[in-house]
Amino acid sequence: MQSLKFYIDNPRVFGFSLLDKFGYLLSDKLYLQLLYYFRMGKKLHLKHPRTFNEKLQWLKLYDRRSEYTVMVDKVKAKEYVALKIGEEYIIPTLGVWEDPDEIDFDALPNQFVLKCNHSSGGLCICTDKSQLDISKVKEDLRKGLRDNYYLHGREWPYKNVPRRILAEKFMMDESDEGDLILRGERREKTDLRDYKFFCFDGEPRLCQVISDRTADEKIDFYDMNWHRIIGLIGLSENVHNSDDDILCPRSYNKMKQMARVLSKDLPFSRIDFYEINGNPYFGEITFYPACGFGEFRPNEWNTTIGEWVHLPIGAQQ
Repeated sequence: MQSLKFYIDNPRVFGFSLLDKFGYLLSDKLYLQLLYYFRMGKKLHLKHPRTFNEKLQWLKLYDRRSEYTVMVDKVKAKEYVALKIGEEYIIPTLGVWEDPDEIDFDALPNQFVLKCNHSSGGLCICTDKSQLDISKVKEDLRKGLRDNYYLHGREWPYKNVPRRILAEKFMMDESDEGDLILRGERREKTDLRDYKFFCFDGEPRLCQVISDRTADEKIDFYDMNWHRIIGLIGLSENVHNSDDDILCPRSYNKMKQMARVLSKDLPFSRIDFYEINGNPYFGEITFYPACGFGEFRPNEWNTTIGEWVHLPIGAQQ
């Protein structure tokens, strides 16, 4: 528990703490205005948003389509995406349950992944079932199911997602092992590299690459010709760039093509893929990276990327 002096010296932290406890009483707009100030230290401009982060807050409030709920639901999104790009690009589902006690762990393979469908929490990556603490996994999943992900950042699409547990096939990338060793990379095979396409009105313009999550997380950005954008780090303050350029994935052009299909007619979306043994697999669709509170270094990129977001004309403000 923090001391009174700490809160006096850090009034924004105190405000954030109060908002965390009582924010559910506030409207989405007022909540986001306060949260933006406590998190970013500046006023949220909703009438004339300019930066990427400001426009994401605007989209939370004024761009609300029913299909967004389907697109963020990790269970239903698989069906939605399969119809758009094909079943072969979807990681196989092993089971779906509403309660952790319904899971028959004996029936699951030795390796699998468990996650909650309505949030980013409740994740279990099992590489050896004999070493799995099933009681702990169930406890984590129950906690994840109780979490109201929408309330934290008022990401509207998550509000009405029916909460369930999803089991997926454990996917391991065994390709390019020789190239990785030659380049000095010691990436764990459980660390699938994320390729996250920032798409604007159906056109991908940036690819955010996240690697080495468990050991030393790195974030890099590439343009659509796979030229590295030197120095740009986005959305997290606790990561850094890779020392060397990352090899262009074999399926990069296919990923771009599928990102265009999945982001069509959306003012902004981030379409995520993995490459596994040379083949692309769909990850997820995200509308508000870092909940719209990410940090860009240098900060000028926040405005530059914001200029690429064209807000819907005639939407209510």
